[in-house]
Amino acid sequence: MASMALRPAFQRPVGVPVRAPAHPGRLLARYCLGPLALSQSEAARLLGLSRRRLHELVHGQRTMTPDTAIRCAALFGIDAGFWLTRQAAWDSHQAWRRLCLAEPTSASAAATATTASAAPSFSPLSR
Repeated sequence: MASMALRPAFQRPVGVPVRAPAHPGRLLARYCLGPLALSQSEAARLLGLSRRRLHELVHGQRTMTPDTAIRCAALFGIDAGFWLTRQAAWDSHQAWRRLCLAEPTSASAAATATTASAAPSFSPLSR
């Protein structure tokens, strides 16, 4: 088996955006709600969502779920894959930021503490 070279801790992996991409909710507000002069309440009613859910999405506090992406695709004519790709880019960038900000010593200590304190798991196949 060939030995795998480990990447340095601070090198960005392929596929993680360098800059923070726009949250899909922000894109929804900018390119769909704004040009159509739709309020969040009107858009929520047309999409079949609660106003709170749409508000949180537009403000980047909620993810664009596949369900919401399909609803947006049906109403605005923008492919559901577009919305989900934008969410994946946002998620990968945010995860990378969290990894870069985490201290290696505290992360390994937390993992050890979590493993040690976890209750034993039993496999149904062990009987």
